Amino acid sequence: MQEMETFLRNFSHVPDDKLTWTPAPTAKSALRVAAHTALYYGRFAQMIRDRKLPMPENLTEWLAQRKAEEVAVTSREEVETIFRKGADEVLAALDSLTPEDVASTLESGQGWSMPMTWLMKLPGWHATLHTGQIDFLQTCWGDEEVYVG
Repeated sequence: MQEMETFLRNFSHVPDDKLTWTPAPTAKSALRVAAHTALYYGRFAQMIRDRKLPMPENLTEWLAQRKAEEVAVTSREEVETIFRKGADEVLAALDSLTPEDVASTLESGQGWSMPMTWLMKLPGWHATLHTGQIDFLQTCWGDEEVYVG
């Protein structure tokens, strides 16, 4: 899970005093972005494992619960623990797929679908997307270092 390692490497360069800093009152902090990214690994694993997309009856309530879970993550160490546990779950879920599962399409129940092959790639893509958010926050506080290797 190279994308997870890249995310965690970049997140490790966020100074402790900037973990909860936001560029605007309604913006997410680096800690909140990291919590969101880490928590979704477990959610992706569940979708792969159950071969089912989430179908919340009340989207507003469902999103509020996700936000509460993100806000409850309060440390860098907690992010890494959640991330690594979720990555292990994703790998186990992927290992459980049959060729028929890989060729399947999951229905949302809301008029759209997702090929299993897309869901299989989603954890890595999601981490890469949010790595960019961490990079942006770093530039906001003047850190223009490129973190590689």
